[in-house]
Amino acid sequence: MISREPTIERLSIAQRLLLEPFGLNESHLSRALAEITAHKVDDADLYFQYTRSEGWSLEEGIVKTGSFSIDQGVGVRAVSGEKTAFAYSDDISEASLLDAARTVRTISSTSRSGRAKVAARKVAAGRSLYDGIDPIGTLDSTAKVKLLEKTEQLARKKDPRVKQVMAGLASEWDVVMVARADGTLAADVRPLVRLSVTVIAEQSIGGVSRREMGSGGGGGRFGLAYFDDAQIETYVNDAVKAALTNLDSRPAPAGEMTVVLGPGWPGILLHEAIGHGLEGDFNRKGSSAFSGRIGQRVAAKGVTVLDDGTISDRRGSLNVDDEGNASQRNVLIEDGILRGYIQDSLNARLMGVKPTGNGRRESYAHVPMPRMTNTYMLGGDKEPGEIVASIKKGLYATNFGGGQVDITSGKFVFSASEAFWVENGKILYPVKGATIVGNGPDSLTRVTMIGNDMKLDSGVGTCGKEGQSVPVGVGQPTLRIDGLTVGGTA
Repeated sequence: MISREPTIERLSIAQRLLLEPFGLNESHLSRALAEITAHKVDDADLYFQYTRSEGWSLEEGIVKTGSFSIDQGVGVRAVSGEKTAFAYSDDISEASLLDAARTVRTISSTSRSGRAKVAARKVAAGRSLYDGIDPIGTLDSTAKVKLLEKTEQLARKKDPRVKQVMAGLASEWDVVMVARADGTLAADVRPLVRLSVTVIAEQSIGGVSRREMGSGGGGGRFGLAYFDDAQIETYVNDAVKAALTNLDSRPAPAGEMTVVLGPGWPGILLHEAIGHGLEGDFNRKGSSAFSGRIGQRVAAKGVTVLDDGTISDRRGSLNVDDEGNASQRNVLIEDGILRGYIQDSLNARLMGVKPTGNGRRESYAHVPMPRMTNTYMLGGDKEPGEIVASIKKGLYATNFGGGQVDITSGKFVFSASEAFWVENGKILYPVKGATIVGNGPDSLTRVTMIGNDMKLDSGVGTCGKEGQSVPVGVGQPTLRIDGLTVGGTA
């Protein structure tokens, strides 16, 4: 059997799903783009998308919900200066394309002289980071239900205090195709799966009943066979451990103190407090605390932060972004020095730099913007145990819940879902209700120890920005930060 180059194969799949059933071909795309560029615009593109998604959830030992959906459509965009005109439709047809094209070109009232031409066709280079398999078909319905039942039964067997278990399984197959006015054609075929488990544990001491929750899970860009018995047990152990730990927790002390963050998912603090501030749109407009600081020291020595969309099978990875640019490994902060921002095409053009492969959108019904992929800090040279042992009095946070950040000021607030009080280098007891408050740029300068245990999260992250959600990854090593404010309940 002769196989085709992956980039060409992905484009062929996209054409079979998104063009041929509707009587379209590349000449129709060129005509639509020519309609837009008949007016003086700086950029224009067509974004086609076909998405199959399925979800199952189990609660109280039975499957409570099951869903399946197919969505498809096209988004049409014209850009002139800083302005964007955008139209979308779930009707993929020549008439809809041309109607949308004539609508968005009105962003520029000036027509070009002569007939507009679209540049010659060129297939965009892309990565080959994951198999384009449709994960929905990798297990039948019976096997999916059994997988959820196995997850629930395993969690209940872990400890008699586990009183309730909820499990969910989600699968998605996303096929996208981008046609740009510069002649670029690009496509991607993106699988995405996630298994989640939440447990509620309960115990009664002295006649007082207490209930606490813990969660676990993960996934990525592969099929459902990834969730074998060993992987399920890892997720279940995480969820049960978190719930039982919180059963024994005490109110968290408050005040300014040393905080040590665990590896992996606590990188969500890095993502929110620092990553968003490095996105190109905020920096072009001057609204980020990092604006105009490239080449300056913004963090302690040893702090190196990357956004990397090229890691195989990761939730945040992309072969090409949603503008047809190949994903990249972008060094944002190197040994404490700010090196660059995350860019989409519009902001890169206006800032006089190249796109970084970070133009992302939730769907064909949304405009692209600069977004993170997998954002993480590189490891250092300290043993994790050494870092915890260095705490005189402080907090050791190993898991996080929700949080928010003010991009302009850099101030953030995060709630720790699993944390411990440490004195004289000894972990004394788990705490509950700890809220970490700080300033992103300032906190980077307060990093005093970096662990050698850098770890990426298990594949659960979803990032929201301006009403759009996209899958992302985070990661970091164990990290000591001095002088953070902890809001507690004690």
